Amino acid sequence: MSDGERQDPIRMVPHDSAWAADFERERALVERALAPWLVGPVEHIGSTAVAGLAAKPIIDMMACVSSYDAGSEAIAELDRVGWVHAPEPDDEVGRKWSFCRPDPIRRTHHLHVYESGSLLPQSLIAFRDHLRSHPEDAAEYGRIKTALAAEDDRDRPRYRAGKAPFIRAVLARSSR
Repeated sequence: MSDGERQDPIRMVPHDSAWAADFERERALVERALAPWLVGPVEHIGSTAVAGLAAKPIIDMMACVSSYDAGSEAIAELDRVGWVHAPEPDDEVGRKWSFCRPDPIRRTHHLHVYESGSLLPQSLIAFRDHLRSHPEDAAEYGRIKTALAAEDDRDRPRYRAGKAPFIRAVLARSSR
């Protein structure tokens, strides 16, 4: 499913403290489903994982598995516990799978599953941790996302591209 088919607008809302418990409920399901392939914990990533940060009300989660090639069995297990396989552009190239709940058109949760050894999961966690410990950067990130959503709440590629320079700058500063 392409971004163009999604019906949910890019809508920022104030941080909701219930997001942490919502993540924990789903984490338990995902960890059980992926247990044979899981490498490390399932992580809460994205803006809903940063207290006080405005976010789209979609819980972003990330897991790493031992092998992308074991995909069919892992995909079936996630489907069994209610996670819909929702491939995104570049999933194949990035050796990644994308899943959502309850469905790809109007999702409340998004799960990114990477092959162990990929560098992107480390960046996602580093960015989250930086925002958690630098409230001024979190506030600026919130302003950027809110402005992008206000300009066009349907153009997901533009929204992602608009956030990218800030994310790159934060990761460059935090890796020094």
